[in-house]
Amino acid sequence: MSLLAYKGAIEEGADGFECDVRLTKDNQLVLWHDPDLKRITGNKARIADSTFKEIKREHPGVITLEELLILARDFKKEMAIETKHPVPTANAVEKAVMQLLSQEKRTSQIYIMSFSWLAIEKIRKINPEQKTVALLSDKYSLPMRRFTSATAIGPSISAFAKNASLKQDPRQLFVWSVDDAKDVLFCADNGVDVLITNNPSNARSVLGYH
Repeated sequence: MSLLAYKGAIEEGADGFECDVRLTKDNQLVLWHDPDLKRITGNKARIADSTFKEIKREHPGVITLEELLILARDFKKEMAIETKHPVPTANAVEKAVMQLLSQEKRTSQIYIMSFSWLAIEKIRKINPEQKTVALLSDKYSLPMRRFTSATAIGPSISAFAKNASLKQDPRQLFVWSVDDAKDVLFCADNGVDVLITNNPSNARSVLGYH
């Protein structure tokens, strides 16, 4: 996502930012969902094989995690940072994120999320106090829930709606991506702590926030 998109989220009243992070060839923490540039730019180059300058040339709106942290700090927004896997650099992305966050004074408002069990455990090893969210895929949901050290879990809205045991899990619940009004209300009625949505103004309206 671009800086403009996150500024739009501020205008819509979002309480925080969610972002996907990958490590570039020149060790920059770039906000990018896919492993390559193809879907967004048509270029098949992988993020891990490209420098930030090369990515910026293909997609001028791309930003770094550091830039988003500054925006979040200025506007007092919480953050949920997802480290993407699998990647050829293994846990280098977690090390880089934690090194960047070591300069932050407001880490209590920052969560690191991943579908990778190893990524969560790497973060815990670096800093046991860092808040983490174990994202749940359909295939590995049960083992992740059983063995993760994360104090929060992150199921999809479809999984959360179908699986009653998720509602009874004692850990914090981060549910994604909740865009329909009926799903927003369902989450509100079932103890969800953090609702990740593409439409924060709609969610706030459905919940009666002003």
